[in-house]
Amino acid sequence: MSEHHEHEHEHAHHREHDECCHEHEHEHHREHEHHHEHAHERCCEHGECHRHEHEDACGCGHHHGHSHGDACGCGHEHGGHEEGEKRTMLIRLIVGAVLFAGGMAAHFLHAPLWIELPVFLACYAVVAYDVVWNAIRGILRGNVFGEAFLMTVSSIGAFALGEYPEGAAVMLLYQFGEWLTDLALDRSQDSIRAILDIRPDTANVVRDGATETVSPAEVSIGETIVIRPGERVPLDGVILSGSSALDTRALTGESVPRMAHEGDTVLSGCIALDGVLSVRVEKTFGESTASKIIRLVEDAADRKMPAERFITRFSRYYTPAVVIAAVLLAVVPSLITGNWAVWIHRALTFLVISCPCALVISIPLAVFGGLGAASRAGVLIKGGNFLEALNRAHTVIYDKTGTLTEGSFSVRKVIPADGFTEEDVLQYAAAAESFSTHPIARSIIEAAGESDRAVSDVHAISGKGVTATVDGKPVAVGNAKLMDSLHLAVEAPETAGTLAFVAIDGRYAGCIVIADASKADSKRTVETLKTLGISRQIMLTGDAKAVGEAVAKELDLDGVSSELLPDQKLEAVEQLYETLPKGGTLLFVGDGINDAPVLARADVGVAMGGLGSDAAIEAADAIIPADNPAKLVDAIRIARKTHRITVQNIVFALGMKAIFLALGALGIANLWIAVFGDVGVMLLAVLNALRVLGKTKKEA
Repeated sequence: MSEHHEHEHEHAHHREHDECCHEHEHEHHREHEHHHEHAHERCCEHGECHRHEHEDACGCGHHHGHSHGDACGCGHEHGGHEEGEKRTMLIRLIVGAVLFAGGMAAHFLHAPLWIELPVFLACYAVVAYDVVWNAIRGILRGNVFGEAFLMTVSSIGAFALGEYPEGAAVMLLYQFGEWLTDLALDRSQDSIRAILDIRPDTANVVRDGATETVSPAEVSIGETIVIRPGERVPLDGVILSGSSALDTRALTGESVPRMAHEGDTVLSGCIALDGVLSVRVEKTFGESTASKIIRLVEDAADRKMPAERFITRFSRYYTPAVVIAAVLLAVVPSLITGNWAVWIHRALTFLVISCPCALVISIPLAVFGGLGAASRAGVLIKGGNFLEALNRAHTVIYDKTGTLTEGSFSVRKVIPADGFTEEDVLQYAAAAESFSTHPIARSIIEAAGESDRAVSDVHAISGKGVTATVDGKPVAVGNAKLMDSLHLAVEAPETAGTLAFVAIDGRYAGCIVIADASKADSKRTVETLKTLGISRQIMLTGDAKAVGEAVAKELDLDGVSSELLPDQKLEAVEQLYETLPKGGTLLFVGDGINDAPVLARADVGVAMGGLGSDAAIEAADAIIPADNPAKLVDAIRIARKTHRITVQNIVFALGMKAIFLALGALGIANLWIAVFGDVGVMLLAVLNALRVLGKTKKEA
């Protein structure tokens, strides 16, 4: 039809090639999974809630759930307490504190031992029974060196040495610190809980003319469901009737509601605000968008960032090492000096101080908080390892269509020839194209608006364009070849985009420039990433060279490669890897369908607006449902903040441990100071980790 039609034909060839490549997508993804070492087993189907079993980070022998479970062998599931369990622990702490106060009163009043000792033992029994039980259970399972073991040995040892107040205080203060930590961890999980709550428990399905309330899992594809104002959409589908503003914050992080009308697709997890919708179900409950998001969030906990893997490896050697050191500290000096009580007391103090709780809890907490903060900002990241890769981003590669640009053609400019107006050119061209369903033709029709011009004798000329009679005048719309066949000279402007030339009544009337507009946030995203220190931003596109270069110039990108097929994009990425500095990572941002192989190959593949696409979720490592490139900036900022906090906690916890261990070994720190040091360091590290949930500063 016109030059843009030829160009679209070329794109169609690209898409066919890409569909062929898409058949190999899962193979690429499996290679990618191996590359990132995040293979894992799914322990449930259809998105049902489940718990993953993580490596034992401290040798305690317990499995850790999403709440990070018993991450330090103390018997607590940090952040995972039900309300009843929290109340029970609070009551235990209050009772223990009352008993401890009574014991201290008896101690200072020099009451007989038969009065003082039972009170401290009662205090110990109330607050410590679960920790002691976990220590015993760990020993029976062959996993001795956990924090429960360290706390139990040190506290019982204090009782054996006659230090009854210290023995009871060790457990009372320790349990109080754990309770405070649980409260802090609960806050970190709020954003994750919000994500996990997006899947409704019921659906209103229409059967035999009546509406039934059933579980969404019982609704089949093709059935009709009704969503009333205030209800959450339970299943993905297409609106058959009705319209409503949709709250999409749970999916996209966007606060502005989106209007949905008949024929639009709705995704599960959205909330209908002000209208009743009748929706035909397109996906089963297990494959709905809400279920996919929940699986993404749950699976993310299995993929550890380097700091978490460091803690896991560190704890395997650290805990046995400090136990051996404590034994040596108790035995060797005692054999030399003969003062067993002093050195055993120092060894017990050394054990209390050595507990690795601050590291074991705060590092996963920071990562979990980072993933939650990213989800709240509208970016779903598949694991802590990808958070770290985002932190080390050096090169960002973009697809063009649908990523940096809107992905839809629109009239950008109308250039009339002498004797014609812009309105003449656009109106006559739109009338001639009025019977076409071609995307470019539709963009001309939409730009012209409604028209009542009489159209007849429409003829499509293959490879050239279309001719018609409009209001009794012959009109031709097409490429330069069509104009040549009409013996008309054209004036081609030097501008990027597709050109549709228009002839009216045998005279050249002008041309229409049609192009894919850049997204509103694309330029700002590129500029901001430069200020964040991203070294290279490059665009790879299958579009024409002139179009690609024009977009790259408009957005001030560092480079562009155009007219690429999907396999050529993959080759271009491989070449960029060869120039990547050691430690730097490569990010690819695409639409999640056509770019699946490249998304899988990149260190972090970011799918734009890909929630409805299985290809996006399988191949990408991060998903931006809102289809907004500025979200990439948020993701990188959150990743960097998470990295800073984890490094701070590692340095702080190890540094403080080293100081207190030295003080304990030298006899300067007693059991009281040891407990305050251990619990205090843990709480400070946890509170620091919680900063990742706060508002991230604009400057990196």
